[in-house]
Amino acid sequence: MAATPQPPVTFSGKLSSKPSASDLLRSSSNGVSGVPLRVLGRAHIGSKRTDFAVSAKLRKVKKHEYPWPEDPDPNVRGGVLSHLSPFKPLKEKPKPVTLDFEKPLMDLQKKIIDVQRMANETGLDFSDQIISLENKYQQALKDLYTHLTPIQRVNIARHPNRPTFLDHVFNITEKFVELHGDRAGYDDPAVVTGLGTINGRCYMFMGHQKGRNTKENIQRNFGMPTPHGYRKAMRMMYYADHHGFPIVTFIDTPGAYADLKSEELGQGEAIARNLRTMFGLKVPIISIVIGEGGSGGALAIGCANKLLMLENAVFYVASPEACAAILWKTAKASPKAAEKLKITAAELCKLQIADGVIPEPLGGAHADSHWTSQQIKTAILDAMDELVKMDQEELLKHRYLKFRKIGGFQEGIPVDPQKKVNMKKKDTPIIQPGKTSGLELKEEVEKLKQQILKARETSTEKPGSGLKEMIEKLKREVELEFSEAAKALGFGDKIVVLREEFAKARNSNDQPMNTALKEKIDKLRTEFNQKLSSAPNYASLKYKLDMLQELSNAQNLSGESNKVGELKQEINKRFKELTEQPELRQKIEALRAEIENSGISEEVKEKSLLLKDEIESEFTGILKSLNLYVYPPPSSVEAQEKVDKFNREITGIMEDVVRSTDLKDKIKYLQREVAKAGKTPDAESKAKFQALWQQIKKSLVDAMSFSELQEKHKKLKAEISEDLESSKGTNGSLLKENIVDDNLKYDDGPKVEVKIASN
Repeated sequence: MAATPQPPVTFSGKLSSKPSASDLLRSSSNGVSGVPLRVLGRAHIGSKRTDFAVSAKLRKVKKHEYPWPEDPDPNVRGGVLSHLSPFKPLKEKPKPVTLDFEKPLMDLQKKIIDVQRMANETGLDFSDQIISLENKYQQALKDLYTHLTPIQRVNIARHPNRPTFLDHVFNITEKFVELHGDRAGYDDPAVVTGLGTINGRCYMFMGHQKGRNTKENIQRNFGMPTPHGYRKAMRMMYYADHHGFPIVTFIDTPGAYADLKSEELGQGEAIARNLRTMFGLKVPIISIVIGEGGSGGALAIGCANKLLMLENAVFYVASPEACAAILWKTAKASPKAAEKLKITAAELCKLQIADGVIPEPLGGAHADSHWTSQQIKTAILDAMDELVKMDQEELLKHRYLKFRKIGGFQEGIPVDPQKKVNMKKKDTPIIQPGKTSGLELKEEVEKLKQQILKARETSTEKPGSGLKEMIEKLKREVELEFSEAAKALGFGDKIVVLREEFAKARNSNDQPMNTALKEKIDKLRTEFNQKLSSAPNYASLKYKLDMLQELSNAQNLSGESNKVGELKQEINKRFKELTEQPELRQKIEALRAEIENSGISEEVKEKSLLLKDEIESEFTGILKSLNLYVYPPPSSVEAQEKVDKFNREITGIMEDVVRSTDLKDKIKYLQREVAKAGKTPDAESKAKFQALWQQIKKSLVDAMSFSELQEKHKKLKAEISEDLESSKGTNGSLLKENIVDDNLKYDDGPKVEVKIASN
C-alpha cells in the first residue's frame, strides 16, 4: 500500500526562505523525490495537517571599518597600510606653548602684530618699522637658540608640541604598517613597532610614543613603557634579525614605568633581556634620541651601532630634577644639575657617547616638524650606508667596542692643586637670587618717589632716605642682567678665563703680562659692547640702566642740595665768628654809641662805610677760603629787555618755519604717538620718539642757522658783555642761546616739547 503524500510544513517570516539542512535532503531510496524526509517519517499518522509560524528579530550591530575603510585613499602618506594604524592627524591644531625663556621673543612678536594692526587701522605705511622689528625678532631668535643652556634644552625636549615617533615615521617612510603584541596577551601602546620602507629599503622601526594631547598621553602612558612594551620590541628585534631588516629605534621617554604592577611583571628583567638581545643581533642598528632619553627605559632600545641625537634632545641616567633633589635636597637646583650632568647632544658627542647631532630649526623641532624629519631621514641613510658595508662579525664588534670605550680616562694628567684653608666649607646659597621684574621695580621706584616728595613737604626726614638702598638693588639687578647677556652671547667662558688670568696677574710683578691682560680685557669689553644690543635681555637691561641713571642723578641732586645747606650753615657760622671778634665788635659798639649820642653826621657815614668795607674785605677772604667768590649784581634791566626782544624775534621766526615746512605734520604725528604710548612707553617707543624729536630739532636749527640772525646774536651778546663789564659783572647767563642750545624748544604755538621719561 502506497503512502499518501503530505504537503511540507511551511514557515512564515524571515525563516520561510531558509529551511533546515535536514529538510533540504531528498529521499531517493523509495522513488519519491521532492518530499522532505520528516514528512515521509510521519506518513503513517494520517492526513491531518497542522500549521504554525516562527518569527525572529535580528539585532543591529555597530558597523566597523576594520581593517579597511570602505573607500581607502591610495595616496595617503605612508601607503594604504597606514589605514591599519590608529594614529591619525589631530582634528584640532595644538595650542601654542611658550616656554619661560621665550617670553622676550613673544613680546617682540606682539609688537609686530600691534604695528601691523595699527597700519591696517590708520592706513599709514609702517613697512620700515615692521621689517626692522622682524629682523630684530629673527636675530633675537637666532641668538637665543644658538646659546641655549642645558636646562633650556631639557624644556625644549619636553615641549608638548614636539613631534612624536609616529610623526617622524610617517614623514620619512613611503610605506609603513604597525605590528602589535608581545605574543603573551599584551600590547603596550607606549612602544610602537612596525615595518616601513625608505627609498625602497625595508626597515624595522620601533620607538617610544608620547601623546599629542592629554587624552593621547593617558592612552600612551606618557611614553613610559611597561614590561609588555619591551617584550614586544624584543619580539620585533628577533623578527628583523631573522629576515635581515635593519633596525631603527626612536628614543623619547622619561623612563620605564615604575609602578608596582610593572615591577611584579618583571620590568628590570625585560630591560636586561633587551640589552642582552641587542648586543647579539646581526643586523645594523641605529638609535635616534628625538626628545628625552631617561635611564634604562631609553637604553633598553638604545644599544645600537650608531646613536644619533636631535640638537635639543637630552640623554640622561637621572633627570635634572631628581639629581638636584638627591644632591642638593631641592629640585630648584635643576639648572645646576643639568649643567653638571652633561646631558645635551653636544656634550655627549664630546664624551663619545653620541655619534652625531641632527640639526633642528630655530625654535625647536616643533617649529618645522617636516624639515626635522627630513634631516632625520638623511642621517639614517648616511649612517646605514656606512653600516651595510660591514659583515656580521664587524657589526657585532663595532657595537661591542662602541660601548666598551664609554667612560675611558687617561691616567697621569696633572691637575692643578687646590689649597684647602679650612676642612669645612662655608654654606653658600645654591640658588642665586632671581631677577626682579621690570614692573615690580617700577612700582618700587614710584613708591620711593612718593616718599621723597612727602619727606620734602613735611621735612620730618631726609628726602633721600631709601634712595641709596634702591640704587644698590638696581646695581645688583644690572649686574645680573649683564651676566645673563654675557652667557647668552657666548662670553661666559671667556670671562671666566680672564678672571683666572687676572687673579694670577694680581699676585705677579710681571708688567708685560699685566699689559697683555689689559689689552685682552679691553678687546673683550669692546666686542661685548658691540654685540650687547643683540642680547635677548637687552630691553630689560636698558630699562634698568635708565632707571639706575635717573635715581643716581636724583641722588647727586640731593647730595648737592645737602651740600648747599651745609655751606649756608658754614657761611653763617663764619660770619658770626667774624662779627664776634673783640676788635671788630668794639668798633661796631663804638660806632653805635656815637650814632646814639651825636646822630648820623657825615663823619659817622664815612666811618660806617669804612667799617663796612673792612667787614666785607675780611668776609670775602673767608669766602675765598671756602672756594667761594662774590660778584656784584649787574644792572640787568636794560640787558633783560634786549634779551626779551631778541627771544620774541626768534619765536616769530620759529613760527614761520613751522608753518612753511612739513614740521607741523611731524609735530602732530609725534604728539599722536606720545598719546598712544601713554605715560609708560616701552624702550622701542622711546627710541622712536627720540629719533623724531631729533629730526624736528635738527630741522629747526638748520632753518634758523642763517647769517643775519647769528650776527644779531653775536652783537647782542657783545653788548650785554660790555654792560656787565662796565658794572663789574661777568654774568652772561641772561641770554637764551636758542640757536646753539641743546635744549632748543618751541615755546609758543603748538607744543613741540616732548618729555621722554627714563622709566
